[in-house]
Amino acid sequence: SGSSTEFHSRLLQVKSERYSRFTLQPAEDGERHVEVKLSDDAVEDSAGGSPSFRPAPRRQQQSTLCYLALGTLLIFLTGYLLGYLIHRKTQVEPLACGNEPKADAHPEATAGPAHPEATAAPAEVAPLPGAQMDWGDVTQLLTEKLTTEALSKTLSACDLPRRSAGSVEDKFLANHIFKEFQKVEMDPWTDIHYVHQRPNRVRFGADVFEPTGYLAYSATGQVQGKLVYGNYGRPQDLDVLQDKNVSLRDSVLLLRAGQISFAEQVDNAAAKGAAAVLIYPDAQDYQYRADTALYGHVHLGSGDPYTPGFPSFNHTQFPPTKSSGLPKIPAQTITANMATALLRGFKGGLSATYRLGGGENISVEVNNVLVNKEIHNVFGVIKGFVDPDQYVVLGAQRDAWGSGYAKATVGTSVLIELAKAVSEMVEKDGFRPRRSVVFASWSAGDYGSVGATEWLEAYMSSIDKRVVTYISLDGVVVGRGSFVASASPLLYGLLENTMKGVNDTTAHLLSDQLPRLTFLIIYANVCRMRPMSIDDPAYPFLAMSGVPSVSFHFISPNAYMYYGTDLDHKDHLDYQTNHRTSEMAATAAQFAGQMALRLVHDRLLRLDVSRYNGVLTKAVAQIYKRINQLLKGLNPTWLNRARGAFQRATISINNDIRNSNLDDKEACRILNGRIMSVEHALLSPYVSPVETPYRHLLLGRGPHTLASIAETTDMEQLHTPLALATWNLQGCANGMVGNIWDLDEEI
Repeated sequence: SGSSTEFHSRLLQVKSERYSRFTLQPAEDGERHVEVKLSDDAVEDSAGGSPSFRPAPRRQQQSTLCYLALGTLLIFLTGYLLGYLIHRKTQVEPLACGNEPKADAHPEATAGPAHPEATAAPAEVAPLPGAQMDWGDVTQLLTEKLTTEALSKTLSACDLPRRSAGSVEDKFLANHIFKEFQKVEMDPWTDIHYVHQRPNRVRFGADVFEPTGYLAYSATGQVQGKLVYGNYGRPQDLDVLQDKNVSLRDSVLLLRAGQISFAEQVDNAAAKGAAAVLIYPDAQDYQYRADTALYGHVHLGSGDPYTPGFPSFNHTQFPPTKSSGLPKIPAQTITANMATALLRGFKGGLSATYRLGGGENISVEVNNVLVNKEIHNVFGVIKGFVDPDQYVVLGAQRDAWGSGYAKATVGTSVLIELAKAVSEMVEKDGFRPRRSVVFASWSAGDYGSVGATEWLEAYMSSIDKRVVTYISLDGVVVGRGSFVASASPLLYGLLENTMKGVNDTTAHLLSDQLPRLTFLIIYANVCRMRPMSIDDPAYPFLAMSGVPSVSFHFISPNAYMYYGTDLDHKDHLDYQTNHRTSEMAATAAQFAGQMALRLVHDRLLRLDVSRYNGVLTKAVAQIYKRINQLLKGLNPTWLNRARGAFQRATISINNDIRNSNLDDKEACRILNGRIMSVEHALLSPYVSPVETPYRHLLLGRGPHTLASIAETTDMEQLHTPLALATWNLQGCANGMVGNIWDLDEEI
């Protein structure tokens, strides 16, 4: 399966004209333009129809349809009366379907049995179609279907020696996923984008090095400068250099990989006036071969940097533009051997000691080639029976520079098995999710979540208030022994409860020495939350689109160091998991599946708005501290009042939840709408999505954020961002209240 010939012979081209919801239309100039084309069943679904796992039937004449409708109604009434009489005679005990009344089911969902066997023995099979299954039964079914054996088989099928975005292997995998979704009758479709990639070639001074690794989107050109060691390139590292009177202007910074993203390292260096950046893996951080190449990108953003703020369906229809996050200086990764040859060691794991700033100039040349690639996202959906227009998205990156076993293979395999399991639960076991579940396979993730970001940019207006949550499956297994997650505060409670739900399995797999400890002890020792970074695949969903998002990882005490290298393959991950990768993948699938199904199963969304209060209070306190330091008399009281209004709004939502009849479908929909408005309302309406894509007031990046305001040193530059942030926060609080006559009038 590793040869290109075999891939070419087995590859079945994904034909968007036939399978996709997007039809490629040839233009006069030969370009292909993508037009959104809704199928007939998609229109019906938007009106609240029941799931359809098969293509829409052909249109029939109106008279024929009328006769069929009357005949169906007559058969239905006859069957209903017979069933009622038989039921009265046999006195069959009713099925236990939880606390949810059957009246909530969609009318079309009650037209027949869950599967053929239900006709013979209705009292002994799964809940009747349309009935809400008890949550315990849902989790049991999911556990039964997500087996280690199934994950092991899928992992083998998705394990390729290479899978770069837009390559033959990438398309082969896309087609494989498409067919797997077809097998379970999910009516899959594709989403095509045109993106840019930049493979590099680099030469250093008189000694020529040609590293195989590269940093996509690096600036081109040849520069010379004094070599300066800058540790990890964090702001505090570069401040130390300046404190020691080491000039960074026009220098070539040598940086250790780690701690922050490549893009942040290059951006920090450029802000200090550096001419170029070289990044290497230090032996103190990465204990692998010294000739191992690093791959990555240096776009301080996500998506195609040549179509910022708009989709890359066809870049020629937009005026030429560039993302503000593209670096203005050359950057390149080098191996540890190359770094040693240049300096003979500096710090960390290198042997010798040198001055922070070298005496000789070094020449760095980056020759980039701009390549336009066609990439395919693949989607499948299980449609909800009550609120099909609301959906949870599970997504996984499909591409990688090398094998990408932990980075892409595991997540893709988990995605496929989850799609199979949930589809089977609906088709055969009577599970009826209220909301829809979308399974997404993204391409060009290694270039900065390009596939996912372009999809977000393409459908921002329809996504923002319909996507309940995004669950990233990238890198879910990189070891065993500990668990770490990054998420919107709205999802903290769901994460904790889900960990309890998979505790029996998780305790056994996390540590052989802790199989019987209680959840509280396990959670305190092995689970921790960390802030979501800019290179997290879930970050664009949260900070750019205002979608509550989560990414999680099963990890080892010793970090998996092969991400972004050719060494990220099966053998290394198996060693990291003590040869239990398939079991850990099954556990990760259980974890993601339980989170997703809880969100589509319950009437009330499991999103806790009150968890933002602590985050907000801490951010406002930092601004108070900064203003007091500046001693200029600016009053932050208005911001604090907006914080108070936000807190009162969360209390109002929780009070209304306690006082509402949760059996009332419309009441729940109104409450869910208020809950879903929170994350999106925290996006600043006062900044450009092109210049400042991560618009989230608390978790984004840019001068509009509360964190940035708290770091401002110029009082004159503080007034406007502070005022806009105040109104942003107050607007969010007003939106949470729901009724215009209940708005807080303190501001």
